[in-house]
Amino acid sequence: MKPDLYSLPPFIKWLVLTLVCLLFFTLLIMLFHDFRKVYGEWSFHIAFANLMEKEFLKFLLIGFLAQVIDGALGMAYGVSAASFLMSFGVPPAITSACVHLAEVFTTGVSGLSHIRFGNIHRDLFKKLVIPGVAGAITGAYLLSSVDMKIIKPFVAIYLIFVGLLIIKKAYGIIKPESEIKNMALLGLAGGFIDSVGGGGWGPVVTSTLLGKGQHPRFAIGSVNLAEFFVALSSSSVFTIFMGIPDWNVILGLIAGGVIAAPFAAYLCKKINPKKLMIVVGLVIIGLSIRTLYLFFW
Repeated sequence: MKPDLYSLPPFIKWLVLTLVCLLFFTLLIMLFHDFRKVYGEWSFHIAFANLMEKEFLKFLLIGFLAQVIDGALGMAYGVSAASFLMSFGVPPAITSACVHLAEVFTTGVSGLSHIRFGNIHRDLFKKLVIPGVAGAITGAYLLSSVDMKIIKPFVAIYLIFVGLLIIKKAYGIIKPESEIKNMALLGLAGGFIDSVGGGGWGPVVTSTLLGKGQHPRFAIGSVNLAEFFVALSSSSVFTIFMGIPDWNVILGLIAGGVIAAPFAAYLCKKINPKKLMIVVGLVIIGLSIRTLYLFFW
């Protein structure tokens, strides 16, 4: 009898996934990243000094806030982190690359947790994952090739739309329907938008599924598991075409997310999700408007 992925102990799944991710990114970094191009004569001493700068602490705070939002809502890590990073002047392509590299680890653990608790609808997952990966690869490739100054206002406008979508979901304006159609198109659009905007897979795909009447448990679980493969695909394309754009941003996001994880789980029980979603939507809209203002004026 062949071993079933769903029957393996969660620790073994986590260990195997972690080792595969580490091997995968190690190979990509060795092949496509030139440390001297970024750091000059690179050394661990120089890298450690970079981590102690105020810039790293700023990115750690962004990772912390984004994870608190995501842990309380079950979505919006990417769009929150992207909005904060772009408001601090980080270009869209670097923003998206760094966010997705950090998300590979956070979504991997999240997906395994949903497998462990039986929150995965296999047919739903299969219908979303392949189109999602295709959309993510396409979006990452285009973003890596387009002039960053040209794409920035479009990404900001998209993030305003996502902010409005989150507020709509908070007020229940999205009405449930009985039938879910065009799942492949939803996955394709979600993956593409996620790569271009630095996030959006959860707000777009999860909100649509819930609005169409999908069971919340299986919608959130299946979308979270698919998101791991979406993040892995887009971050791979970014790594191939851009290398690792900024270690401070990536490590700051990861470190902040790890620190915030237990705190976010606690807040999930204490804070009214509707109020938090409204605040998050307004913050994303406000930061995006600020990005547009700075771009044109």
